Amino acid sequence: MIGSPDFLTGKGQDQAPELQQLDSPEGELHLRFFVSSGEEYALPASGIREVISSSPDRITPIPNVSPLLLGTLNVRGRVIWVADLGQFLGDNTPLSTDRAEIPVIAIEDQDMMLGLAIERIVGMDWLDVEEIQMPTNVPDGIAPFLRGEWSAGKENHQFLRLLDQVAILRSARWAA
Repeated sequence: MIGSPDFLTGKGQDQAPELQQLDSPEGELHLRFFVSSGEEYALPASGIREVISSSPDRITPIPNVSPLLLGTLNVRGRVIWVADLGQFLGDNTPLSTDRAEIPVIAIEDQDMMLGLAIERIVGMDWLDVEEIQMPTNVPDGIAPFLRGEWSAGKENHQFLRLLDQVAILRSARWAA
């Protein structure tokens, strides 16, 4: 069968009459999500180690650390810090931990890993980085962590903001 010319050319009795072409995606793959305030953000998929759905009781609170940190989480034997990304970016609304599961995005750079707790994941999208604009009208507290933004709706001033995971991970805010 494998040596049959029909097998190699795709001409056989069980082949569909027309083959469908798959569209190649445009842009780069990004994870889209919301923080507690309702703002939508994206991270490049290449900078994400994994996405974890964790019950709040698996996140162990640690005393005398930055209020941005929710605690630590054991991920397959590796302990990682988990932070409220919304509060890190300056939101006044803390992440609600009164629910069954909290989405955590694990980002990594070299030997450092950090879990970013968020409100809700939208999904993965191919976004064209050529269409990214420099952010305007953003609070000073967010600016160092943005790579840019896409306009999601000019009439209602909605933007999808692209975060820089390395800048977040290496921020001096974690020491505060």
